[in-house]
Amino acid sequence: MRLLGISKRGDTYLRTLLIHGARSVVMNGKESPEWATNLARRRSVNVAVVAMANKTARTLWALLAHEREYQPGYVSQPA
Repeated sequence: MRLLGISKRGDTYLRTLLIHGARSVVMNGKESPEWATNLARRRSVNVAVVAMANKTARTLWALLAHEREYQPGYVSQPA
């Protein structure tokens, strides 16, 4: 299964907020995630920003769908 990017068919305002937040972390964050930094080196910075926004959106969805609180070190277990 391949996960696709953030769709432009959804809420434009929410997508904009996610991308602006991700851009702030990638460009100005004290500890930008290593995977995002490596991606920004290989590809465009905008690609890394949208990838981080996509990951954030998926994390938010999972937290809401499973009614959980955010845990920074959480690793999901296969079903």
